[in-house]
Amino acid sequence: MVPEEMSNPHEVLMQQAIELAKKGGGTTHPNPRVGAIVVNNGEVVGLGWHKRAGGPHAEAVALQVAGKRARGGTLYVTLEPCASHGRTPACTEAIRRAGIRHVVYASSDPNPKMAGGHKILEAAGISVTAGVLRAQAEGLNLPFFHYLRTGRPYVTAKAAISLDGKMATRTHQSQWISGEASRLHAQRLRAASDAIIVGAGTLKHDNPSLTVRGVPIIGDVPLRVVMCFETPKFFADCKLLSAEAPARFYVRSINAHTEQWRQAGVAIEQVGSLGDALKHLARDGRLQLLLEGGGELHASFLEAHCTDELVLYQAPILIGGRDAVSLWSGRGVDTMAEAPHLEQVERLMLDSDQMIRGRIVYPD
Repeated sequence: MVPEEMSNPHEVLMQQAIELAKKGGGTTHPNPRVGAIVVNNGEVVGLGWHKRAGGPHAEAVALQVAGKRARGGTLYVTLEPCASHGRTPACTEAIRRAGIRHVVYASSDPNPKMAGGHKILEAAGISVTAGVLRAQAEGLNLPFFHYLRTGRPYVTAKAAISLDGKMATRTHQSQWISGEASRLHAQRLRAASDAIIVGAGTLKHDNPSLTVRGVPIIGDVPLRVVMCFETPKFFADCKLLSAEAPARFYVRSINAHTEQWRQAGVAIEQVGSLGDALKHLARDGRLQLLLEGGGELHASFLEAHCTDELVLYQAPILIGGRDAVSLWSGRGVDTMAEAPHLEQVERLMLDSDQMIRGRIVYPD
């Protein structure tokens, strides 16, 4: 039953639908996560969530559970019901057939092929309430929404830095700036990503494995990506050659080393720019990217306005030196008016480290 004392039942029920949507984490990719609840005469009669791409949508599942009890009821759903037939029938038609009298949804569908469901429902005489807990619902599917609005993946950059903003010493030593708690937190970021990206410098100096360790993976194993101007020199003990996860190099030029990497199992994609590489990753369904550096690659993403979120693990140490590796080792900005800033800033103490996280806003 829906509690009578609730001050805003729409928000309470939508929050429940959001919790249902979370159950689809890692299984609906590249589709959004969606949850739905059917209520009739104050009683919840149907629950559903989208479980996998190509499977029934949340609304269809909830309506099927409700059966005849859906007639005259209210449907709560985290995403505007789809208006068109894709791999599954249009949800607006299922809602109409079920006899739902009122639909409450959180976020509008940004997919132009599926949007417009509210108009179809209203034309069928069904009342519609939109925007309930919109921000929370959109946060569930941030990479999906971002891709549909911008045409590129959502990029989260993460780095461990010293108090003076260095990611490594002048000899490129970086293990370990941050503590164990920070490193475990960073593993959770990896586990939720579709791809983990480093540059040729990091490949050369650190020989990283770029695998998820110590935490469960959400969905598929992340792709390991190296961005290079040219195919790097082959080395047989490269940790990316392990069978733990696929690896891919994006290069601007092919050279004598390319075939060696291919024979060793690394996919090579030749692209003309960073933007081309990001579009290729998006077409491959890699919508949530984790950028791990180094400094030159962070600079390239920042200067191209392609970093969307920043996660820093600031440790209470000093490295110093003008030749040490900085987070933004490129040209940077000329004036403060050009400087990007963070919004929705979150701070968290991880033992003696401070995690600072926020969305990046670039000046117009």
